Amino acid sequence: MRLIALLLAALCLMPLPGLAQEAARIVEENRALIEKPSRQTIGPVIAELAASGDAMADDILSAWADKRLVVRKSDGAMFIAKAEGGALALTALDGSPAGTAASTDVTELKPNAGVRGLIATALVQFTLSDPDPARRRAALASIAQDPTAEALEPLRAAIATEEDPALKGKKERLERLLTLRFDPATEARVAAIESFGADLGLDLRAALNPLVATTRVASATPPPGNIARELRPGSDLSEDEAYALLVAAGLAPARLTVQDQRAALLAHLRDGMVGGLPVAELNTQAARDRAYTALEASGAVPQAATEDEVRAALAAARFYDVYAEPDPAVTAAALAALDRIATRVGIMQAADLGLDALSLASIYFLAAIGLAITFGVMGVINMAHGEFITIGAYTGYVVQLFVPDYTLSILIALPLAFAVTFGAGVTMERLVIRHLYKRPLETLLATFGISIAVQQILKNVFGTQARPLTSPAWLDGALSFNDVVSISYIRIAIFVLALVFLAFFLWLMKRTRLGLEVRAVTQNPVMAASMGINPDRINMLTFGLGSGIAGIAGVAIGLFAKVTSELGTDYIVQSFMTVVVGGVGSIWGTLAGATMIGGLQKVIEFFNPSNTLAAQTYMILFIILFIQVRPRGIIALRGRAAGD
Repeated sequence: MRLIALLLAALCLMPLPGLAQEAARIVEENRALIEKPSRQTIGPVIAELAASGDAMADDILSAWADKRLVVRKSDGAMFIAKAEGGALALTALDGSPAGTAASTDVTELKPNAGVRGLIATALVQFTLSDPDPARRRAALASIAQDPTAEALEPLRAAIATEEDPALKGKKERLERLLTLRFDPATEARVAAIESFGADLGLDLRAALNPLVATTRVASATPPPGNIARELRPGSDLSEDEAYALLVAAGLAPARLTVQDQRAALLAHLRDGMVGGLPVAELNTQAARDRAYTALEASGAVPQAATEDEVRAALAAARFYDVYAEPDPAVTAAALAALDRIATRVGIMQAADLGLDALSLASIYFLAAIGLAITFGVMGVINMAHGEFITIGAYTGYVVQLFVPDYTLSILIALPLAFAVTFGAGVTMERLVIRHLYKRPLETLLATFGISIAVQQILKNVFGTQARPLTSPAWLDGALSFNDVVSISYIRIAIFVLALVFLAFFLWLMKRTRLGLEVRAVTQNPVMAASMGINPDRINMLTFGLGSGIAGIAGVAIGLFAKVTSELGTDYIVQSFMTVVVGGVGSIWGTLAGATMIGGLQKVIEFFNPSNTLAAQTYMILFIILFIQVRPRGIIALRGRAAGD
């Protein structure tokens, strides 16, 4: 009994004889189309093979797409070929081995790209349930790239057997996208549309937009189909566009131009008469139109519409936008969904704009914090501040020449840039700045000259070409919240660095002796000196500290900007504006100024994205007006800087 049960089980697992021959039968009946296929004629054959249920259908279609479906020259039999050594191993279309053949003994069937696309679509139903997750994922990508109604049922069948939760979610989403486009039932399509809610996916919008696409038509009566709206010539569309629709629909002759009319009338001038009218009477457009109409009636000239006829035709015709989707319930649901999406996209765009503004504000804050220290404490207008940013960026570049590990090189470059620019700042203060205190014009001119000199030195050392400062791999890409809102990891890192420096500066000023002395010199240098504080030393350290922070800002900025000798000049104007708008010498003012300027610039760029120069101009004008209202900035400083 056990042996009989095993035999019965084996018989049940064997393919049915009729089914096993089904694919071979389909191929044989459509052989002429398969050997010389075209995209227009081969589609039903491929669809029949895919739906045959024969296990060989997958192999035949795959071999055909890979140019491994061959015809033996000697007897015209068709096989699946596979290269083995120097010969081809042949398999009959029913799956049985058929020996070998030389490549010269067979003719390969080579479908064109269009036919291969149809085959790939048909093979999807086999790969949707393939044991290999990569093949299932590729099948989903293939359907998403070229969605068709034929893929809907195989996709639905593959969802129930999918064990991978991520792939199952993708299948279910794709099934709803195909349902809203191709399902024959209106209720199913509407339910699929409503199931997405205000989903922001680009794939959803790509599926919904064809449902609300319209075609503009002209008709004497309301046309059949799903009418979106009736159009009025002169308001919804121009009269020229409306009449062009009439001509395209064959409802009116082509418009008669003045030049063509004149040429036709001159060509039919006989004995001082044209179309039964004397030439002397053709001094008005209406008379010329009557003459041309008479020539039309006699068949002497082709039919063409005069201005009066154009106006009459436009008045008699009606114009419509007609949905490509014939079902009104589906278009109504699609329009409602797109309205929901548009509302949410607007909110997300505002959030994305806010992230961009916050990112730009953090960059301006890093660039300006050093200037805020020197300008606020010392009252020095340092036009060379941008060059300290540039030196910091070049320091990072030089470090990466010797340390190929980008993460390690950045960790080394940050403190090294601080040390290099701190030393450069102290040197500049000792040699130049300390001799020019209380002389702002001379200080401005001297630092401007130093700026030009440093730029030229950097050009001589590093050249004029941009140098790469490469970010670590973990800073590549962006953090995406949805298809609208995203921010690059480099911008996030700069934002975090700005927060770190804000915390460091607050700690330095509030919790250290140096910070106490700096605040004392800022508020009253004479009283601070009488208490044993050396204002000259504090000025030197303060200038060095501001320069060192600018160097660190240069490393951060160089990760996404071009590192050239002019890098600092791109940020010096914004740095000064940030300090002045925020309040000279106030760290919180600098933060507020950076936030205001970054946000304002992004808002202006949003409304005028194609002209960044105009955005900069509008921003400067706004800041000039702001300073007129609040000359000491958002947060005014008390003490020496305020008095100055």
